Amino acid sequence: MTITSTPTKQQHLQAIINRYTQRTVKSKQVAAANRAVLADKSAIGFNFSPEIKEICYPIVAARSQGSKLWDIDGNEYIDILMGLGTNLFGHNPSFIKTAIEQQLQNGIQIGPQSELAGVTAQLAAELTGMERVTFSNTGTEAVMTAVRIARTATQRNKIAVFTNSYHGHFDSALMRAPLSEYARKKAVTVSATRPWLKPVSWLLSQRINSHAVPAAIGIPEATARNVIVLEYGNPQSLATIQTYKKDLAAVLVEPVQSRCPELQPQAFLTHLRTLTKDLDIALIFDEMVTGFRVAQGGAQEYFGIAADIATYSKIAGGGLPLSIIAGKSRFMDHIDGGQWQFGDRSTPQVPTTFFAGTFCKHPLSLAAAHAALKHLKEQGPSLQTDLTQKTKSLVDRLNSFTAEASLPVRFTQFGSFFAIALTQSQITPFTTTLLSYHLLNQGIYLRSGDKGGFLSTAHTPEDIEAIYQAFQTSLLTLKSVGYL
Repeated sequence: MTITSTPTKQQHLQAIINRYTQRTVKSKQVAAANRAVLADKSAIGFNFSPEIKEICYPIVAARSQGSKLWDIDGNEYIDILMGLGTNLFGHNPSFIKTAIEQQLQNGIQIGPQSELAGVTAQLAAELTGMERVTFSNTGTEAVMTAVRIARTATQRNKIAVFTNSYHGHFDSALMRAPLSEYARKKAVTVSATRPWLKPVSWLLSQRINSHAVPAAIGIPEATARNVIVLEYGNPQSLATIQTYKKDLAAVLVEPVQSRCPELQPQAFLTHLRTLTKDLDIALIFDEMVTGFRVAQGGAQEYFGIAADIATYSKIAGGGLPLSIIAGKSRFMDHIDGGQWQFGDRSTPQVPTTFFAGTFCKHPLSLAAAHAALKHLKEQGPSLQTDLTQKTKSLVDRLNSFTAEASLPVRFTQFGSFFAIALTQSQITPFTTTLLSYHLLNQGIYLRSGDKGGFLSTAHTPEDIEAIYQAFQTSLLTLKSVGYL
């Protein structure tokens, strides 16, 4: 990435770099010491850029509690990354800590069935409205398994995904549309703003190129042959699904995309559910971010749509590695063959696919998950309702401020997740990255390059006010030097 800067911009950038490196000397030393042996990009939310090379390193945390974390340089932060959305209850909540400590006392038995497996599955089924549940370790594994289950149940191979969705890092999920499709979408947006070109905009919106292209080096092009990529919210995508009806095993949906949370297409999802049901195509909801956040039943409950399979992680694991694959018996029975009883001639009724993992149903993860899900049930819907309202109030204040300050930035939210609405803003990726460093320098923790974050039940009114003030100060500063 090459950035053209005026002297004022260059001075401002250098000031950001100087302040960040002075505040986080030890974190930078750790990054330098680790680089030779530790291959790690997970904490960096943007591509490497020579202009900001000196601050391309993650904060190293020393401890955390509630809404706060502290780095190894002694800096205190209000955390809005919150474990990438994991810590709905804040850091180290007492009820999860107690559950983990109790399980540690009882031992970590890998291999035997955990006594928590059944009761945790029951809680997950009750909250999600699904019939059967199984456990894995990560979101990627959960989505990968859901796709395999759908292919087993339907005896078809293709899956459909949507542009801007993220479903983990297995090969079939790391697909994008061809560059011509991005050009088409840009042309639709531009022509829609010019009255005399609206017929052209409409015509272009009807022509989706659903060809899939690997989104990363190392993924074989052959993998893309079993994937089609559609435009989320575009009715023409439904017509494309109809075209591939004999080949599609599943449509994989992130109901509200973490990369584009301003798009919340209720009517489109309703039509998609009807269509997939009519065509016997599995509808898979990826609820890694939305699950248990916007409602006890996640996006399914919020939108009033029952998926065939849904996948969960983050909040569901209570801070430890755990994911959930939940679904209708018709699909989930392909994990174990379905229902049978002792003492009679009953046997599993359906063929099974392969599913396994040494650390699936890890005792510590199940203890944390059981405590988290039990807490959600005991607190009831008001937990999500109250947190959503707090987040909405923050976003409303931010949008009022940006409007009054004539800043080309608009925020959006879904549940307790909030972010800059990129399709409604005029802010470059580089400016977004600088914004994140401004926030870090003011004691608001997020990943470098992030455009928002998460509120938790641990965030106090004082925390939220500090978050608002930090965004306000940062955006005004970026405007004053010409980045906005």
